[in-house]
Amino acid sequence: MASSYSDGGVPNGSNMSPLSFCLTEAKDKFTVATREAVGCKNIKPLLNIFTQLPGSENEKKPTLDQVFRVVLEEEIINQVSCENCLAIISLAINGVTDGICTATTPFVLLGDVLDCLPLAYCDKIFTFVEKNVGTWKSNTFYSAGKNYLLRMCNDLLRRLSKSQNTVFCGRIQLFLARLFPLSEKSGLNLQSQFNLENVTVFNANEQESTLGQKVEEKDDGMEIEEGEMGDDDAPNSSSIPIDYNLYRKFWTLQDFFRNPVQCYDKNSWKTFLKFSDEVLTVFKSYKLDDTQASRKKIEELKSGGEHVYFAKFLTSEKLMDLQLSDSNFRRHILVQYLILFQYLKGQVKFKSSNYILLDEQSLWIEDTTKLVHQLLSETPPVGEKFSKTVEHILNTEENWNAWKNEGCPSFVKERPTETKP
Repeated sequence: MASSYSDGGVPNGSNMSPLSFCLTEAKDKFTVATREAVGCKNIKPLLNIFTQLPGSENEKKPTLDQVFRVVLEEEIINQVSCENCLAIISLAINGVTDGICTATTPFVLLGDVLDCLPLAYCDKIFTFVEKNVGTWKSNTFYSAGKNYLLRMCNDLLRRLSKSQNTVFCGRIQLFLARLFPLSEKSGLNLQSQFNLENVTVFNANEQESTLGQKVEEKDDGMEIEEGEMGDDDAPNSSSIPIDYNLYRKFWTLQDFFRNPVQCYDKNSWKTFLKFSDEVLTVFKSYKLDDTQASRKKIEELKSGGEHVYFAKFLTSEKLMDLQLSDSNFRRHILVQYLILFQYLKGQVKFKSSNYILLDEQSLWIEDTTKLVHQLLSETPPVGEKFSKTVEHILNTEENWNAWKNEGCPSFVKERPTETKP
């Protein structure tokens, strides 16, 4: 009778049990392979080790994920270079594509780097994030990483200063706009809520006002200190007469721009109507000089100041005359009126049914809209062009309002399947 055992003592026809997975061995080999892959900037060493190691993918993938974080941690602690950190993240991206690590790993690594490095290095890391926006939007990464990226960007914004890191903050906002589709509900103000925390603070106590007080005359030989106006900057005889009432009414209007629904209240509307008529009358009566505006524009271009940025209104009484004489400041206020009027007249889905304009209110808004456009056209430089541009933008905004009222349907249209005859 033939023996059922071979010379080696193993039963003939029996299956060899696979070698068991050893976590310690896998971590050591993955660590060595990761450092080698970072050095040569190629994922082949990791692919070879992943294939050779025994065990299932469910055992090897989490191990490699952890090794990536450990190696990255060493790079951060040693502060070798951002390039090595980015190389590890790139390896993780390729690892997801090749199926050797989980889809969330690159985003976890990015979060680790941005949480640990100073802002100067974060700028370089975020440049990498921006360049790979196409990768993040692909089917492989989008679902797994969109929440990680959103949280990462919000954490960065909390660390940044809006006044000192303005460009960086803008890059983050633009990145999020490119990452998420227009129909992404988390990025839409569906209920048309206002930022009520944006309060403009000004001097509301007339007793503390310095407007109307005489300024002591300076001796001829006295030098003008920095920040004071010289003869060239002093307002001429036709400058705008400013008292506390104009100052108070002007800045009170910001509360209506902040929360437009106040205009539907009868008493609040009377206040808004009265204050607006007075402010717009001042704008109409004291027009800006085109020559002066052109000279200022040339000086800005020479100094490289092509853009004017208002981080927040400066409400000092001493600046009121200069502000009302500044064309960019006037434009800012006038455009606020147009935005407010568009909301009051527009059909907004979530607007309360009680928010209805009376006929006399609608007529005043229509007349004032024409006046505002006229004032914009008369405000140098290139006032007429600026007015038409604003009008075009607001007309485009009507399309977005209609889109929101329809529930923000996706702009992606599926191609109909062709039926064969």
